[in-house]
Amino acid sequence: MNVLKHMEAIFIAAALVAVPAGYLAKVPDAHAASYSVSDAAIASGDKMAVVTVSAKRLDAAEKSELLALDTVTAGSRM
Repeated sequence: MNVLKHMEAIFIAAALVAVPAGYLAKVPDAHAASYSVSDAAIASGDKMAVVTVSAKRLDAAEKSELLALDTVTAGSRM
């Protein structure tokens, strides 16, 4: 129980140890890789980007069931 009273002091002490240790650690620098876009991925002029969705449609009963389930779980997440 005494630890809970001094949690702020424990956090500050841990931060005072962790921050300099992070600077002193031998971590290599990050290297960004170049990215090139293929011509097939660009929609322009006469080409149009097309997305194909292959999924079955829900009927009204399934849709209302999913919506009811979503409102129940959304309320419980708060």
